[in-house]
Amino acid sequence: MLTLILTRHGKAAPDEVILGGQLDPPLTEVGRAEARALAGRLAGIRIDRVIASPMARALETARIVAAGRTVEVDERLRELRYGRWEGLTHAEIEARDPELWARWDDDPAATDPPGGECGNDVAERARGFLADLLVAEAGAGRALASAARRSPDPGGSRGAVSESRANEEGERRVLVVAHGTYNRILLCVALGMPVCDYRRRFIQDRANLSVLRYEPGDTPDGAQLVLANDVGHLRHPGEAPWG
Repeated sequence: MLTLILTRHGKAAPDEVILGGQLDPPLTEVGRAEARALAGRLAGIRIDRVIASPMARALETARIVAAGRTVEVDERLRELRYGRWEGLTHAEIEARDPELWARWDDDPAATDPPGGECGNDVAERARGFLADLLVAEAGAGRALASAARRSPDPGGSRGAVSESRANEEGERRVLVVAHGTYNRILLCVALGMPVCDYRRRFIQDRANLSVLRYEPGDTPDGAQLVLANDVGHLRHPGEAPWG
């Protein structure tokens, strides 16, 4: 069994909404605090691997959350490349390229920003990443539990799971630190949903906690959604624990 713990980097951009894409700013102090809050949420929980996008904001977040663990880098986790739209607000893009913006807004999976890539391009990266991860972790899981099997009720809750039970089940836990758009597209791929819906169906707040589960034999599009966009660790008492 593979438990994929997915998060987005902490705050790096200005408050106004922009398409950051391949722009590569470091975390702000707010972003570092968000990463530390996520690290606290995961403290004491076994994580077998930490894999991050090579971009500065994701890599710095991963190193804070990893708390001394090795952080692997995978180029396939880079954010969608927005080309000439990078660094602009939505209003600025709509003013400069109204027709193309309308097409992209309608179908971001099949529409390329000028000089950029479409959602389907990122989906191919995400699909390849997930396929390789499943192969690698299936082998590691067998080393822990040679008799690992699919659950008889794969959609059912496992409840609280002890480390001994996790080892018996061959559970591997991998933390992946990437980006808002990338993560939404990965969720579409993992859950077998149309990529064109990624902006409409999923939210990825900064430093959130999302969790996918893959049972033995699952393909990249066969994940179960265990937790989605949980930001309780970023909220104060009395605030709703979601974004």
